[in-house]
Amino acid sequence: MRALRRLHEAAVGLLLWRGTAAASRPAASEVLSQHLRQRGLPHWTSYCVKYSAVRNDQFGLSHFNWRVNGANYHILRTGCFPFIKYHCSRAAPQDLALQNAAFTALKVLNAGIPTLLYGIGSWFFVSVTETVHTSHGPVTIYFLNKEDEGAMY
Repeated sequence: MRALRRLHEAAVGLLLWRGTAAASRPAASEVLSQHLRQRGLPHWTSYCVKYSAVRNDQFGLSHFNWRVNGANYHILRTGCFPFIKYHCSRAAPQDLALQNAAFTALKVLNAGIPTLLYGIGSWFFVSVTETVHTSHGPVTIYFLNKEDEGAMY
């Protein structure tokens, strides 16, 4: 997995030709936590963040639990270049290891082509942005449609 991560980071780095040092960008996990806090721990949310805006510290995680201020979320996460896509649903903690492994295996088996197409398509359909405040400064996140505050679904 470590070799795959290094290969992925090198490929993304070449495609983005990053001028900003990785240490000056916030971790994707910090953006996730701060977004959920800023939204007041919503029932659900779904957003994209540009690879170039964050350090991809959650590489290899596709479906996992994430705790923020006492609330647990089930996170579905995928790289869909030029974005990382997150779908977050507040739910009780569960063992998601099998589902995480299955989703990760599917992404590897299909060489990431469907997720690449999803990312390119998302680029054309982004309609709403929001600024997330992190310890490394503001980060813009992108939504495919406007979310209703307090909505259950």
